[in-house]
Amino acid sequence: PCPTPGEADDPKTIRRRIAEVARVLDDFGALSHPASPRAAYLARLVEDVGAYYGYNAFLAGAIFALLPPAEALALIEAQEARRPTTLRANTLKSRRRDVAAALIARGVALDPVGPWSKVGLVVYEAPVPLGATPEYLAGHYMLQGAASLLPVMALGAQPGETVVDLAAAPGGKASHIGAMMKNRGVLWVNEASAGRLRSVSANLSRLGVTCGVVCNYDGRDLPRVLGERCADRALLDAPCSGTGVVAKDPGVKGSKSQADIWRCAHLQKALLLAAIDLVDAGSPSGGVVVYSTCSIMVEENENVVNYALRKRHVRVVDAGLGFGRPGLVRWREHRFHPSLAHARRFYPHTHNLDGFFVAK
Repeated sequence: PCPTPGEADDPKTIRRRIAEVARVLDDFGALSHPASPRAAYLARLVEDVGAYYGYNAFLAGAIFALLPPAEALALIEAQEARRPTTLRANTLKSRRRDVAAALIARGVALDPVGPWSKVGLVVYEAPVPLGATPEYLAGHYMLQGAASLLPVMALGAQPGETVVDLAAAPGGKASHIGAMMKNRGVLWVNEASAGRLRSVSANLSRLGVTCGVVCNYDGRDLPRVLGERCADRALLDAPCSGTGVVAKDPGVKGSKSQADIWRCAHLQKALLLAAIDLVDAGSPSGGVVVYSTCSIMVEENENVVNYALRKRHVRVVDAGLGFGRPGLVRWREHRFHPSLAHARRFYPHTHNLDGFFVAK
């Protein structure tokens, strides 16, 4: 039968039971006990994951609803380890090979982040503080999670365009966009939180982004402030629950509720419509909106984009990233537009990146 907890279960016992229950759930027909329904095994697994890893019942249940049991456990385990330190070479001031050579000379062990990026580097060992080297202070690179490179790559900004970053702090993606634009054109760098503007401005200045105009508006108001159809491209890296970056913020494990997720989704839907309204669909070079989150929750990802597909005359296209899992078109009782398969999901346990979602 489905195992029940003992009065004095130690962590080793709980860990062993988690593995056993997950094994049964992955081959339920062959391994389960006739007297124990699947729901009982799943409830046992969710409770044990909460006790062992510190997840509340809501988030643990959501992860097991998203992925098969063994894979859900792999994701949870991967979230216990911090992602590797990564940085982005700033092509406005340097080249990746020059940044790498300078840091190697300081004893830093690093490699290109992967074949998918021309500017990313992953750091294995650093005897010097990477945020205080002369190269960092001179703006030759930005400390930035590898997953954060993906939305900007999907956006594909070109020199001479008008581009809007609706939620820019701390400025990593905006400065990457500026580098791709080669400082030619106009980059609106918006951040709703006045307290975070200083870090945005400081990073843009250090990295030599001169095409950026920093502004402080609620992103939902930008079509009124800047004008509808004023831009060639727009990036919305939306405020989210952070369920893909538990490794950075373990407090997420026990603090998020379904109400928190729906509150995020409500704001995300309004911001995405604003991003769409900012972009000129007839732009000869653009007409592109990219939506991204550092969340693994379907409510904040496919469901938000599906809402925009119903409200605006837009379509999801291939983001051109070359890897990542397809977005979901079926989840629980939900059915999403088939084009959402063009969106991309990234997971810590499969890609060694933060949990991330990108739709173009």
